[in-house]
Amino acid sequence: MDTRAITPVRLSLADVTFTGAGLMRPECVLSTPAGTLYVSDRRGGVMEIRPDGAQTLIGEGNPLLPNGIALRRDSSFAIANLSEDGGVWRLARDGTCEPLLLEVDGQRLGSVNFVWIDADERLWVCVSTVRKGDHQFRKDIADGFIILSDARGARIVADGICWTNEVRIDAAREWLYVNETFGRRLTRFRLGADGSLSGRETVTEFGTGTYPDGLELDVEGCLWVISVASNRIIRVTPDGEQSVVLEDFDPAHVAELEEAYQAHRLSRPMIWNNHAKVLGNLTSIAFGGPDRRTLYLGCLSGDRLATFRAPVAGAPPPHWSWS
Repeated sequence: MDTRAITPVRLSLADVTFTGAGLMRPECVLSTPAGTLYVSDRRGGVMEIRPDGAQTLIGEGNPLLPNGIALRRDSSFAIANLSEDGGVWRLARDGTCEPLLLEVDGQRLGSVNFVWIDADERLWVCVSTVRKGDHQFRKDIADGFIILSDARGARIVADGICWTNEVRIDAAREWLYVNETFGRRLTRFRLGADGSLSGRETVTEFGTGTYPDGLELDVEGCLWVISVASNRIIRVTPDGEQSVVLEDFDPAHVAELEEAYQAHRLSRPMIWNNHAKVLGNLTSIAFGGPDRRTLYLGCLSGDRLATFRAPVAGAPPPHWSWS
């Protein structure tokens, strides 16, 4: 790849501002051309943040723990339910919810981490692990998988993944990318026209303190990877070259995480406890604004969204043309 075509991006915490208020576990964020944001909310639904700052909570009180969310053509949402009851649910604008996908290959779905809808309106579902408690945050366990649900039904299209997190498809529709959080790598699969995945490759591996969670693409074909726990944003070229865009972490905390990670005793509180100065334990990213150069950052522990401007635009998400 000609790296001269890649715009350098490096930002500081001074570039960060905030939007939204009173959010609860805003793990995933979506943007629209109209400037409206949608954010997952642990109260059971999705928070709508309009351009004038007004907020409306859609679906409060539903028995869900929303994690990943995706916008459907009919303006409803697909919700990844992170609770043990699990499954993927449809949340309507009036706040009612109903199941979209509760089982695959004859087995009931437990906790679901992420959902994404592609340009063909196919639903991609990520199950990080079938383990529970603190036994799931290990580099030697790879029981995560990816489900595709389309006109043919739902089926597992990739497995053996070390804590499946967010997925994206490149602009040419040749590759599906996935973050393996506790495998500490960005992986891709060759994408078939029928949604089949093959030819698994490691794009890049991450080092100390980086646990890839959120994922997005920009118009130059680079991938923006969000690291939970260390509040890192890393931009990865298609050939795997990494550059840190922004970070906000406590070195002592990262060292503690690394020691626990290598000893297979990493725990949920260790990952969730935020030791940053400004950022709220980042988990996801969305490009927005009229030019898609305003970035919004989802997080685990903050009650608002960090945002900043970038010199490169994000690739338009599939819902951009029909939201």
